[in-house]
Amino acid sequence: MCVLYLLQKKDRYGYDLTQQVNSYIPITEGALYPSLRRLVKDGYCSTYLQESPNGPSRKYYHITNTGRVYLADMLTEWDEFVASFNQLRKEADLDD
Repeated sequence: MCVLYLLQKKDRYGYDLTQQVNSYIPITEGALYPSLRRLVKDGYCSTYLQESPNGPSRKYYHITNTGRVYLADMLTEWDEFVASFNQLRKEADLDD
């Protein structure tokens, strides 16, 4: 969900995505790349190569229309989960 959320505004390359996510949620490159491959395989992202002024070409990730729909669905589910959890906490605190 984090990757797709970041990609909805602009295309990014793998290392950039890792750094962006890692600034909020601890994650390593080794953990992120399998997720990126799965997002591409499932049709939520596509890739393209772009030359880099600092070395070899970089593989950029781009969210697809299918990925945008999937992200919207995931965000709705997440918001419902958070609301339900907060309600659980509120009611559990009243029981104490």
